[in-house]
Amino acid sequence: MLPPQTQAPPALVQPPPSAPEREIPIPGFNAFPLKGSVKAGGAHPYFAVMVAGSGPTDRDWSNPLIRRPSHGGRDLAAWLQGQGLGSLRYDKRFIGSQDPKLNISLDAQVGDIKAAMKAARALPEAKGKKILLIGHGEGALLSLLAAGEADAALLLAMPGISMGKLILAQVQQQLTVAQATAEVSARNLAHLQAGLDAIRKDQDPPKATEGVAPGIATLARGLARPESRGFVRDLLDLDPWGTAQRLPIPVAVVWGERDVQTWKPEVLPPDFKGTVLEIPGANHLFKQETRAKAGLTGATAMSAYGDDTPMADMTLLAEWLKGLK
Repeated sequence: MLPPQTQAPPALVQPPPSAPEREIPIPGFNAFPLKGSVKAGGAHPYFAVMVAGSGPTDRDWSNPLIRRPSHGGRDLAAWLQGQGLGSLRYDKRFIGSQDPKLNISLDAQVGDIKAAMKAARALPEAKGKKILLIGHGEGALLSLLAAGEADAALLLAMPGISMGKLILAQVQQQLTVAQATAEVSARNLAHLQAGLDAIRKDQDPPKATEGVAPGIATLARGLARPESRGFVRDLLDLDPWGTAQRLPIPVAVVWGERDVQTWKPEVLPPDFKGTVLEIPGANHLFKQETRAKAGLTGATAMSAYGDDTPMADMTLLAEWLKGLK
């Protein structure tokens, strides 16, 4: 159940994104070197470890696909600092790497999260604190697999269904916004489904036939790249709710109300005992989105991901954080 919005006091004012932080090295999975940034906190009993979302998204949640400057993770770390929480965020192991043989398996990336939490517990900024693991998007799924070693978990923009089903749902949504005919939608979704099935069998995707949009063909090929296919395969059918339900720690799952990449399911599992929140007027990066969700596409939504867009009203999340003991 969502807490009554009318009862929540205003969230604390966040410091600017330029609030002091320090850079640290982190020995990741199998001692692979990772780069991290630490922000000091205040009186809150928790210290946060932040895991970025999918693709080439760095510790600040910057992504080359977002053309304007965008540092949503850095902004969130600053907001957390305003709530009294320090944080550690880190670059994923493949950020800046040109090595096609780099180990980016599911085991390696989950191992990096566990290593980051271990490093966080040794930081002076986290002395005497419990660890709050915060994952965003795909990072929320990865965090589910590492959260047994945390003291609480915050899953932001978590896919409400398996990644395989979500990818199909995202494309279906974009085809609907583009007013594609039923025939065109069916042809493109069938090609994407065939590509996902090929990944499950560790095979190359089928060649695109006439009528398959170039963007859909590129997506299918990209998901099946040899260097990352094993990671995609292992994550494709993970049940997020079943995994979250088994966590023996406080868990909150939070979505932006106007997120077109991941969204709150219409029906929630009745046996989920964690907290579920939806932030009003928030997009995928929990920035303010003033446009109607129905008219947004993945591409147009990105125009509100930049540093020039303020964060949404995060009062609901601030209240949950205040309740963590």
